[in-house]
Amino acid sequence: MEEFKKKAIEMLSSYGGKILLAIAVLVVGLLVIKLLKRVVKKLLEKSKLDGTVKSVIRNIVKILLYLVLIVGIIEILGVSMSSVVAVIASCGLAVGLALQGALGNLAGGLMILIFKPFKVGDFIESTGAEGTVKDISIFYTTIMTIDNKQIFVPNGDLMNANVTNFSVAEKRRVDQDYKITNDIDAELVKSVLLDAASKTEGVLSDPRPFARMTAVDDDTYIFTVRAWCDTPRYWDVYFDLIENCSKALADNGIDDPEERIAVRLVKEDRDEEG
Repeated sequence: MEEFKKKAIEMLSSYGGKILLAIAVLVVGLLVIKLLKRVVKKLLEKSKLDGTVKSVIRNIVKILLYLVLIVGIIEILGVSMSSVVAVIASCGLAVGLALQGALGNLAGGLMILIFKPFKVGDFIESTGAEGTVKDISIFYTTIMTIDNKQIFVPNGDLMNANVTNFSVAEKRRVDQDYKITNDIDAELVKSVLLDAASKTEGVLSDPRPFARMTAVDDDTYIFTVRAWCDTPRYWDVYFDLIENCSKALADNGIDDPEERIAVRLVKEDRDEEG
């Protein structure tokens, strides 16, 4: 028992000061890192860099600061850095295999930063996820869907898949199809649809709206309406165009085959009841 006490006292006298110093450095270091992160954030907010670059820089700075703190604490504890490097090197292969997916996501994040297929604020669709890009970190991209769901997509998957960016262009085209019975004058239908599209708020006059018969299916004509609008107004124009074109067709006595079938079924049911 006496020998154990002596060894404990020797260890405390030898390492106690280092341990206390390491704890103090850890506490102070965490506070300093928190302060530096705020400073970096303010500097980035004042810069003209886009949101994607700002997000990646913040994450890289945070990781580097924590690495510096960890190395400093190891030095204070008296652990030889050469020994640490040797251990890391010997475990490098195993760690590399274990983190293969994470390294792929890291590489994907760097590729997104360099080639910029999208940026924060863009509306994109990829790997089954569709929504507005809210954040691009080193490993994951955060997407907020239209119905306010948050999706974390690995950057490696984004770089290995097709990405559709709906926000990159200033203008977008709205495409809609309308079924019309084949006993209606095609020129009348075209004129009605063109007029309705032109009068829809948000539809641009250049390029001009388009309305033509694009397909024939048995006793049905398919008319396609195409109208251009500013990208931020796409969904407003899309739904307004449906309402205006449908109303214009109805006002001119032009119905689609499905409505006509429904009317026939109702009449037949009434005749059978009578």
